[in-house]
Amino acid sequence: MPDILVKLYALDEALPAVPGVIFRHPLPHEKTVVRAWVARHFNTAWADEFEVSFRSAPASSYIAVREEALVGFACYDVTARGFFGPTGVLPAERGRGLGVALLRRSLRALRALGYAYAIIGDAGPVEFYVKTVGGIPIPDSEPGIYPPPIAPDL
Repeated sequence: MPDILVKLYALDEALPAVPGVIFRHPLPHEKTVVRAWVARHFNTAWADEFEVSFRSAPASSYIAVREEALVGFACYDVTARGFFGPTGVLPAERGRGLGVALLRRSLRALRALGYAYAIIGDAGPVEFYVKTVGGIPIPDSEPGIYPPPIAPDL
């Protein structure tokens, strides 16, 4: 998938709400629980990237919580400076606006850090990012900064 460029200075200021869901930065004492949840519901590589979000305070990530249960997460400024991702929402929660809410909060946080542009690396749903935040696919950006995976020593 190509990388996507997003003009942060052109973003709509509105932050969408999702009824019954709280969006916030995870706290340090929640790192282990959220990391394990990301690994269980998505993959360990994304859990590793989530862990990097704690190099800053507040963490450069958001979580979505419904009735004290995690339902989604998003990271920014972790794999590379100015990058958004990874992000994930539980399958049962998709289509309710959580992904948009996590994306917009993360992009707004990147803008607050002083970035004029953000990059969504190896963007899965390209059309979603084009439609939602005016993203522009970057020509010749595949495979991007992500090298082939290192084979585990089993």
